[in-house]
Amino acid sequence: VQLVESGGGSVQAGGSLRLSCAVSGRTFSINGMGWYRQAPGKQRELVATFTSGCGSSNYPRFAISRDNAKKTIYLQMNSLKPEDTAVYYCKMGACWGLGTQVTVSS
Repeated sequence: VQLVESGGGSVQAGGSLRLSCAVSGRTFSINGMGWYRQAPGKQRELVATFTSGCGSSNYPRFAISRDNAKKTIYLQMNSLKPEDTAVYYCKMGACWGLGTQVTVSS
């Protein structure tokens, strides 16, 4: 199983981005699958996840969604702030993607 994130980039504050995480291989276990982020000098933190099939986010500006047919989950990020700058990682079970960089400038 491999997880491949995409959709990161550089945006100005107030902008939006949608991250994608595509899962290769047979397994696509949505429960517990989620997005994490790690800013420079900080610990990795949970951003949004699926629990019992339902998505929840620790940030009201962010929303997690999925497309089972494409074996892909998404993170829609709106009203981005400079403090959202981080590498964003997708996680499924014990597997992590390599991450995608999000940079928000003021």
